[in-house]
Amino acid sequence: MYLNSPVTQFESFSFSTDPNGEEVDINRETIELSPLTRSSLLTTNGDGGGYVAQRGNTLAVQKSEELKKTLTAHRHERHLVILQDFPDPDALSSAWTYQLIAQQYDIKCEIVYAGTLSHQENIALVKLTNLPAQRWTMQTLKSKDLSSYQGFVLIDNQGTTSQLLKVVEQSGIPLIVLVDHHSLQGELKAEFADVRPHVRATATIFTQYLQLGLLALDSSISQHIKCATALMHGLRSDTNRLMQAQEEDFMAAAYLSRFYDAQLLNAILQANRSKRVMDVIERSLKNRIVQNNFSIAGVGYLRYDDRDAIPQAADFLVTEENVHTAVVYGIVHDEDEELEIVIGSLRTTKLTLDPDEFIKEAFGQDSTGRFFGGGRTGAGGFEIPMGFLSGSNENSAYAKMKWEVFDAQIKQKLLKLVNPKDHPI
Repeated sequence: MYLNSPVTQFESFSFSTDPNGEEVDINRETIELSPLTRSSLLTTNGDGGGYVAQRGNTLAVQKSEELKKTLTAHRHERHLVILQDFPDPDALSSAWTYQLIAQQYDIKCEIVYAGTLSHQENIALVKLTNLPAQRWTMQTLKSKDLSSYQGFVLIDNQGTTSQLLKVVEQSGIPLIVLVDHHSLQGELKAEFADVRPHVRATATIFTQYLQLGLLALDSSISQHIKCATALMHGLRSDTNRLMQAQEEDFMAAAYLSRFYDAQLLNAILQANRSKRVMDVIERSLKNRIVQNNFSIAGVGYLRYDDRDAIPQAADFLVTEENVHTAVVYGIVHDEDEELEIVIGSLRTTKLTLDPDEFIKEAFGQDSTGRFFGGGRTGAGGFEIPMGFLSGSNENSAYAKMKWEVFDAQIKQKLLKLVNPKDHPI
């Protein structure tokens, strides 16, 4: 369910830069939440000025109070904040905000992810703001003493897109906090959970926490300015430059406009595409097939570090005339971990196409009942482990044959939905 009430009061702000294509979390199931009661909440910003924070979001108030109680109960602890393997601006900014909020309760947090930052804007975001996120590979994890952590936190994901979750759970560390804006997807038992599928960005949820007093942003503190800028980027990217934003998102952006650095945000968004990304876009153009306004393209093998070229290629293909939906996929190979996985992205401008339903119907579930993919409004993604067939690509003939098999299978599953009366094979 989505909240479509009009924006009634927020401060003016402007944006003049183009959005980046960001990948989404996967493996989602649809839930519905009851409508939020409307009332006015008066609070103040870090400079002492009053404003109407969020018209009628009693759920935000409730969750803010619950989180405050949870953090109070865990004072002086050390927590591990786990992001998806390929964190996007929404995840990175939200995790940083959580870290700053937790510091108010003397809770030390380490923000970690197992994959890589391959999108040029994500790299720029981390470098230009000094965002404290660390890459922990599975090899790195083996050398860590996890007993030093009293709990772990999931931000902008529910564990299905992180290689780290299984090891952390096996170590016996409890899940303290879960905050996400995607649909519920499993039986994760968190001490505090705030999962709101009707909100377009996790950054919006964390901005509401700020508005409601969990942390008073101060425009004289450089770290606060940079974090607000990161939140604005996260909110903006997950709402397609606010074009898919709803009242809560606009209100959050209005609040952040008091603190964020417009020049810093512009510098992040001006990061150039790498040659490898351009090569993948070129491959997607060369290999695409277009049927019933769907553009479908397999791009072959990619290095693990180039994984974010796939959603950028999908962003590009969906702009073609007479195309409303683009799906781009490839086999991503991590030589260090000897891991191969089929990764794909969907972008659509068709209002009646639900990416979450489309991907789940196309690719189904694994043996544990978890979906291989899912999505949100306008975008989706899928990840399919290759298991026993991973590796052995030194033999070019075998590598070519393996790609042809996976390429044919993915196309077949997609075309069954695109052309339900046809039989691709």
